[in-house]
Amino acid sequence: MFSKACEYGIKAAIFIATKSFEGKRVSPKEIANEINSPQAFTAKILQALVKHNVVNSVKGAYGGFEIDKNDINRIKLFQIVNAIDGDSIYNGCGLGLETCDENHPCPVHDKFKSVREELKYMLENTSLEELALNIKSGASFLKV
Repeated sequence: MFSKACEYGIKAAIFIATKSFEGKRVSPKEIANEINSPQAFTAKILQALVKHNVVNSVKGAYGGFEIDKNDINRIKLFQIVNAIDGDSIYNGCGLGLETCDENHPCPVHDKFKSVREELKYMLENTSLEELALNIKSGASFLKV
């Protein structure tokens, strides 16, 4: 459903948030290792997250990526998805057709419309804090 870049972006943001709760910054190499992503690809994803104010980049010997602890609960998944994939997930055809709308629907248009609405609701109402705390508590995981 999400692009590979978006999947990595979500995982990276969750990992950065878990470390930010501990007052730690993480390097692109650490992030890439944790989310099983190529380092160069991870760096590009991180640039997009910085550009869209999801994560902060600190340069220097003690630099790395972090999220202000006060912002972790305000960041919603839709912000990460938008930073990486834009809003195409809310508008695209379920079968990938170029033209698909109410007047010219694909075979799954009506069913996919409700799935898309539920997805949008979930992304807009799920905070990075919720996901990071689930990782910290062991209720969920990023890596096998």
